[in-house]
Amino acid sequence: MNKNTTINLRVNAEVKEQAGFILDAMGLTFSDAFNLMLHQIRIQRCLPFDIVAYNHTPKPETLAYIERVENGDEELVGPFSSKDDLWKSLGI
Repeated sequence: MNKNTTINLRVNAEVKEQAGFILDAMGLTFSDAFNLMLHQIRIQRCLPFDIVAYNHTPKPETLAYIERVENGDEELVGPFSSKDDLWKSLGI
């Protein structure tokens, strides 16, 4: 496919730098990566990745459990077959 148009983007410098290192390790340029994304949008008719809002602040119960494990007061357990089994083992 002939590349015959230009798109200018404004991005966060730190994000650009970090993404650039990753793309470089993959042997891709920003142009390559953006073209791949646009092709996938065209094929899938949606963004080719999920948009998810993460709350990076752990709940107080999680912080308390981490502290107990780090202090040696509680043993780290798992894996679990379901989230309910995990909550049950934590007493939540």
